[in-house]
Amino acid sequence: MKKKMIILLSAMVICLIGIIMWYNVSLNLTDLVSDEVMEIVVFNGNSGETTHITDEQQIQHIIQNLNDVTVKKWKPSVGYTGYSFKITIYLSDGNEADGWNNFIINSEDTIRKDPFFYSVVTGKIDYNYIKSIVK
Repeated sequence: MKKKMIILLSAMVICLIGIIMWYNVSLNLTDLVSDEVMEIVVFNGNSGETTHITDEQQIQHIIQNLNDVTVKKWKPSVGYTGYSFKITIYLSDGNEADGWNNFIINSEDTIRKDPFFYSVVTGKIDYNYIKSIVK
């Protein structure tokens, strides 16, 4: 009986440590080569307008900026609605980029990719640059 209790408590502690590490790990926002990106589609949640960014210089600037950003989970996003910009990245082969795609930029330091909000740990999202392109 005592041995089973020790095994159970040990398993619970290991699971708890694993969950804490998973929750607190920093993640690279993107790891893309801008030359492989064909288009960035930005849906403006404030106006309802969609902008298709195909200009190579604009794509390069945005991808480089996003590549330089590291984020970590901040809080659950369940139940939250509304946002500034929803970003979808399409590669040269016409497919959506894997990993961090279809995420929401709420500000220069807050991202939402359900089921979590993420806060920027290193770098800053060039929110104003995206805002200047999106009408």
